[in-house]
Amino acid sequence: MNKLLRILKHRWRDRADTRRAVPDDMAARLARRVAASELRHTGEVRLCVEAALPTSYLWRVQATMPLKAVVRQRALSWFGRLRVWDTESNNGVLIYLLLAEHAIEFVADRALSRRVSAAQWQGIVDRLGAHLHEGAFEDGLTQALEEVSALLVEHFPAEPGTQTANELPDAVVRV
Repeated sequence: MNKLLRILKHRWRDRADTRRAVPDDMAARLARRVAASELRHTGEVRLCVEAALPTSYLWRVQATMPLKAVVRQRALSWFGRLRVWDTESNNGVLIYLLLAEHAIEFVADRALSRRVSAAQWQGIVDRLGAHLHEGAFEDGLTQALEEVSALLVEHFPAEPGTQTANELPDAVVRV
């Protein structure tokens, strides 16, 4: 795609697009699902929906790296910014959606990424992508959250009878 057209596509999008994709009531339900999930394991899950890339990221596309790598770099930036990397057990997960490019990235911290294969993550991404393509944002995000939760329960289950600390906010980040 022509760089100018890509920049215009991204500049056209704003926070209102994220609120249309994930309205307040859906964001509240997703936050409750994150909270319920985190009672079953010691990990932390964050959902981030971004309308468009900042211009500084857009200039990197094909000048220095392909779009997929730029989106991954942006997801990694949010992973750090939201402090998902800073959890006690290093088992946080960021589910990142970039609306302008219909892109999905999952970023798992090192303790979890050592235990879950790239193929498992890709399967979750593919299923989420199919739901999003159909316009079923809530169903897709709910299923992805359930699948991530199952992985966290398998590898980092909560100790029976104990309450794990909620290290990060459960709210969906919409930018």
